[in-house]
This record gives sequence, structure tokens and C-alpha cells, in this order.
Amino acid sequence: MPTVVHPAAIVEPGAQLGADCEIMAYAIVTKHCVLGARVVVHPFAVLGGDPQYLKFDRATDGGVRVGAGTVVREHVTINRSIHAGKFTTVGENCFMMAASHAAHDCAVGNNVVFANAALLGGHVSVGDHTFLGGGAAVHQFCRIGESVMVAGHASITRDVPHYTMVAERDDVIGFNVVGLRRRGFNRVAIAELKAAFREVYFTPGNIREVAAARLAAKAFETAEARHFLEFFAEGKRSFARARRAATGEGDAG
Repeated sequence: MPTVVHPAAIVEPGAQLGADCEIMAYAIVTKHCVLGARVVVHPFAVLGGDPQYLKFDRATDGGVRVGAGTVVREHVTINRSIHAGKFTTVGENCFMMAASHAAHDCAVGNNVVFANAALLGGHVSVGDHTFLGGGAAVHQFCRIGESVMVAGHASITRDVPHYTMVAERDDVIGFNVVGLRRRGFNRVAIAELKAAFREVYFTPGNIREVAAARLAAKAFETAEARHFLEFFAEGKRSFARARRAATGEGDAG
């Protein structure tokens, strides 16, 4: 169907809407937004509103980009960038459930699910295929990796590596095996990822240095295991820590 803007919705002049979008009644899409094709925005969502940043100059022309096929449910807020010419980004085929929030300058990947009231502080990055549980809150500048399962009501203040599950306050509780099987990862890749997880988290010493040593030694052959290890070479924050009971045998997808 063609792009539809329902009565009582507000789409400001200058907003860019892709093909086949639907903007429902009482939703607000400001002039700072660029929406891909087939984006659906439900009532009372606000896309492209001013960032919640005390020093923000409202004349700054930062924006929001939302990828094709993303669904934005009721009362969701996605704030625009604090930097001129830059964007808060939400990728393709994401699902942002009611009252979830992406603050200014977040970078959210593709196929990410926000459960109700999941909250991202400013400058947070979230990898593809990650799930954020209801009421989970992520501190500004944190990185959440690819295919991560964040439990409901979790409090995230550290970086969370790819393919893991995290709960409560920065507790890595296991390796997201079921989620990777659902994505079609093969047995060799999963076996190496399990081994890399155990080596990084249960080898004495600094996590960043342990991961770097395993990369340098070419201890793992699959691209997936290397991708996991490379996560620890980036970022400036510390890393979420594994519980002693964590085995690398995740039971949630």
C-alpha cells in the first residue's frame, strides 16, 4: 500500500518517509527524521524529538534514521543526535515495543527487539539480532554486542560481548547457544565460540589481554570466534563479568 499518514498524526515538513510507511494517529515524526520503507509508527510515539541533554542547543540540526521494516509501538521515543549532521540510528526490521527508548546518538543494528520499557542511554551501540528484555536499562556509551540476550530489568553499565546472555547488574550468565542455532550458526562455529567464551572468561588475567593473546595466537579458525574475540579489543569501558556458574551453555534464544 502507499504511505499512509492517519488523521491526527503529525509529520513535520522536511521529514522523509520511505515507501509503504504507516504513521498512525497521534504519532509524531519531526522534520529531523528519515524513515525507510515499510516503517510503522504507532500512536503517541515520538521520533526525532530533542535529546534529553542539558547542554543541547535546539538549533543543532541532528537527526534520526530508522531502517526499512521497523515497527515502533506506542509511546516509544527516539531522540535526535546532539551533533549537527549526525543521526541516532535504528536499523532494519527492528521491533520497539511500547514505551521503549533510544537516546541521542545511539546506533542500533538490524533485527533488534526492544521489549516494553527497554531503555538506552546516549551513545549506546547495539549489535544485530539482539534482544533487550522489558525494563532493561543500558548506561550511556555502553556497547551491546551481536546476538546478545539482555534479561528483563537488567542494569547494564559495562560492555557486553557478542553472543552472550546478561542479567541483573552486568552479570554474563552464559553463552547464547539457542539464539545462534536459531540464526543457523553451524556446529563448528558454535563449538569454537563456546571454547572462546570459556577461555576469555575463565582464564586468569585481564580479559582484554587474554582475548588479544588468543587472536594473536590464531587459536580459533572460524570467523565467528574471531569476531567474539575482536569485541574485547575495542571500546573504552570495562566488560560485563561472568558468574562463576556460567558454562557457555545458554538456554535462551
